[in-house]
Amino acid sequence: MVTIHGDSISNTTNTTAQTNDTMPAPAYTVKEEPLGTAQHVRIVGIGAGASGINMVHTLRHQLRDSFEHVVYEKNSGVGGTWHENRYPGCRCDIPSHNYQFSWRPNREWTNFFSSAEEINAYLGRICDDEGMRDSVIKTEHEVLGAHWDEAQSRWLLEVANLRTGERFSDHADFLINASGILNNWKWPDLPGLHDFAGDVVHSARWPAQFSCQDKTVAVIGNGSSGVQIVPAIYPQVKKLVHVVRTPTWILPPRVQIFSMGPAADMIDSIELDDDENFSPEQIVRFQTDPAFYRSFVKTIEKESNNSFPIVMKDSQEQAFAAAQMRQYMTAVLDGDERLCKALIPDYALGCRRMTPAPMYLQTLRQPNVQVVTQGIRRVLPNALELASGEVIEVDAIVCATGFDVSFCPRFPLVGRNGNLQDLWRDSMPQAYMSCAVPGLPNYFTFLGPNAPIGHGSVFTLAEHIATYIAGVIRKCQTEGIKAIVPSQAAVNDYSEHIRAFMPRTAWASSCSSWYKSGRDGTVTALHPGSRTHFFHMLETFRGEDYEYVYEGDGGGGGRASSHRNRFRYLGNGFSTRELDPEGDPTWYLDDAALTAGATDDEKATTRMKAQL
Repeated sequence: MVTIHGDSISNTTNTTAQTNDTMPAPAYTVKEEPLGTAQHVRIVGIGAGASGINMVHTLRHQLRDSFEHVVYEKNSGVGGTWHENRYPGCRCDIPSHNYQFSWRPNREWTNFFSSAEEINAYLGRICDDEGMRDSVIKTEHEVLGAHWDEAQSRWLLEVANLRTGERFSDHADFLINASGILNNWKWPDLPGLHDFAGDVVHSARWPAQFSCQDKTVAVIGNGSSGVQIVPAIYPQVKKLVHVVRTPTWILPPRVQIFSMGPAADMIDSIELDDDENFSPEQIVRFQTDPAFYRSFVKTIEKESNNSFPIVMKDSQEQAFAAAQMRQYMTAVLDGDERLCKALIPDYALGCRRMTPAPMYLQTLRQPNVQVVTQGIRRVLPNALELASGEVIEVDAIVCATGFDVSFCPRFPLVGRNGNLQDLWRDSMPQAYMSCAVPGLPNYFTFLGPNAPIGHGSVFTLAEHIATYIAGVIRKCQTEGIKAIVPSQAAVNDYSEHIRAFMPRTAWASSCSSWYKSGRDGTVTALHPGSRTHFFHMLETFRGEDYEYVYEGDGGGGGRASSHRNRFRYLGNGFSTRELDPEGDPTWYLDDAALTAGATDDEKATTRMKAQL
């Protein structure tokens, strides 16, 4: 087999043909297809959340009709995290009009920060309107395992139909994992938890029939879910016991923050009530005034993107923001010495996720709210026993304790180097630009190790990542590439850069964070740069960082040629661009006009889009 590593070629098979004079190498033959002919491929996606749904849209527009695509979704409906998380108070902390796809604007968001129900409905409408549900997305189907078959250059899959219990095999030329990182929820490790006599609820699996009315409820955890649940259920409970082990930075209301910066004039022009709901007149203006709507979206997006300097360690921006946050939290807690000590961090701002939480701090000052700052020794049938021996009787326990954030796949994922579950369980997860993994050919993932998951809207990230992935698949389809994978050397260099960069940020400072897999160590969850930096990085495909297996390099699912030549894709001398009756054979004149006077970056972006 001939494998291309950048500009070098290693020959590992067919040596007999080269040394035996009686078996000459086959003569090279021209491929009788025009340049640009796309080989048909089968693509399997995992997960129908925002990333998976956007991937369907992107592939349809960039690969046209040269592929088949199926998405396996384990849940009964689409929406991913917004289908799963239905706890009281669940909403996004990104402004609504920036937490959407650029190709599907929603001018009817009811609140500045949308609820889980509204976001899930938005994603569901897209699937319905674009005919994704039955034609592409298979709900209640779970991928149980994936194995790379080198001889066929394809993934062999085991899939379960959760409705019927049936298990079946499938295959994919390309496997795209959009299952997400904050997806595999876990119970806290508390002795006796599941022997508790009352209700035990996890924030990611909130039962529709569960009621807090007139109960003493313990809420364990003060992460992004816990700080939303506490004020939401408080009006119903008899008593609320909130277990807080680690202080966390609580942001002032985001609208208030925006109104103090460059977006102030825009915020002042928006009609919002005290609960940050848009007025009916405001929604109508969004619908009928496209220039104003676009200006609003771009202004808020720009302001959100400008927050990166805050997480730069020891920067003036961070010092100022930390002082403002500390002042805000102290004021809302009315200077209560015990609560301030328990809730205001002494670690760097940004080391853990900064969380907006309207009414959370105010709720903790209520007379029937008990804030517990020590550990839980065990759970008794009707109570929590604390580390001090104190026993607090409760009727229900809500675990807002998060997810498995190890990046280990939930199913065996076996590539050239073995099972990724084993490789990443005991070592630091590494990926190429967060979306490809060495040893896993034709495999891509959304929001893998060191993605910009804490940098802003996942929707926009998904669009850029999907465009990159689709471009790589298109390259393989049209250039005779059977298998493509980032080299270990490239990933090692990329990881070295990450390790050298992260100490500049608050993310790497001393605290326990899911950014560091729930530990105080190396940052594995965040991109080494700003959001714009990530987008810029993905604009250019670095072919030198990949290893290729070409058509004719042995095996190959029936696509082998009579001779190994990386340029065989050049074909019969004609181009699909001149032969397409619906195409524009003089497209280059339009590109030249489009890029006249443009910056180098703008020209590069235009060229990339034209290639895709």
